[in-house]
Amino acid sequence: MNSLLASTDPLFSHGMTGVVILIVIIKVLVGFGALMGSVILMIWFERKAISDMQSRIGPQRWGPFGLLQTLADGIKLFFKEDLIPAEADRFVFKLAPYLVLVPALITFSIVPVGGTLNIGGHQVMLQIANPPMGILLMLAMSGISVYGVMLAGWSSGSKYPLLSSVRASAQMISYEAALGMTIVTVILATGSLTTHSIVTSQAHGIWHWNVIRLGIVPFVVFLISITAELNRPPFDVVEAESELVGGFHTEYSSLRFALFFLAEFMNTITMSAIMVTLFFGGPAGWIPPVPHFKWVFPIIWFLAKTTAFAFSYIWFRAALPRFRYDQLMDLGWKRLIPLSLGWMLIVAGFVVSMSWGLIMIATVLISYTLLERSFALGQSRGKDGEAILPSVGQRPLPGFALRDFTDGDANE
Repeated sequence: MNSLLASTDPLFSHGMTGVVILIVIIKVLVGFGALMGSVILMIWFERKAISDMQSRIGPQRWGPFGLLQTLADGIKLFFKEDLIPAEADRFVFKLAPYLVLVPALITFSIVPVGGTLNIGGHQVMLQIANPPMGILLMLAMSGISVYGVMLAGWSSGSKYPLLSSVRASAQMISYEAALGMTIVTVILATGSLTTHSIVTSQAHGIWHWNVIRLGIVPFVVFLISITAELNRPPFDVVEAESELVGGFHTEYSSLRFALFFLAEFMNTITMSAIMVTLFFGGPAGWIPPVPHFKWVFPIIWFLAKTTAFAFSYIWFRAALPRFRYDQLMDLGWKRLIPLSLGWMLIVAGFVVSMSWGLIMIATVLISYTLLERSFALGQSRGKDGEAILPSVGQRPLPGFALRDFTDGDANE
């Protein structure tokens, strides 16, 4: 076990001593504190940025520039009454928020936020953990969060949260496929499952970053897929305004209600850091020759890149309209999954040899043409009215006549 740990983290090269255990505990506490502090700043940043985009003021009363407003909201929610519906499954109802929150914490633990420090003769990597299969751990945690959403709706004992949780689970599972194939593409290019090795393979300059080395397409697919999986705008159909309810967390109150939104913003920060790690070199960047402070600049580069992606999520919320659910599923199943699968096959071909890469390009183009032909044929059948099953019911009036009738009543 010690040799396996030492192969991925030099901290364990001298065995599991008391000093090593103390360093690990300090890293966990610092990482948890930094992530929680980042969540508070992210909520404030989103409210202020959207306010500026919409010519509003935003939080300004509690603390300088409204910085303490998020803390005030958290204290208010903490002291509110905790309600549990009479028909709810009490154990699952209480467990579900943590199944959404904990995966975000564990996923952040594998993110490299800087280089390596020498502390007391021990080489300490600036990341909480570097497991040999860190990417698989990230995918597993992303799957567990789906259970949290589904169980939250089911355990509430109400129809509306149940329907919303089914809709959210279908959305998250649909985009998980494209997300997984994009990550496999990164693994094929880097040849490792550890996040530290993925960052190291991109540390030789901007042209070695995976966003350029893999042809930008995997990054675009990953960005869209992870936005949909996080239920962030414009894919936030879980909280449909037409239903006048919050979604799968409708029956929650007090601290458990706050945990869902805490998990949302925490996942936003975590996945922004994951995107930086997979495609933009992580903490890699230009380091000026400043003695004794070289270890600071990788952290600054990492924070700058992660903040840029966090701002992009805010920009999406302020600028883009919400997708319809049928548009959301069409984009995932008909566009992103075939695109990510085809690009993964092309990258795998070029990893083997140039000739195999060209063969895979031809194969993917032919397959994509046939797939587009099948989609077009299906749409044409729907437009021609040649339905396989007879229609269940029809409108009593044509659409234009119904609009004229209702508009006339409104004018009177």
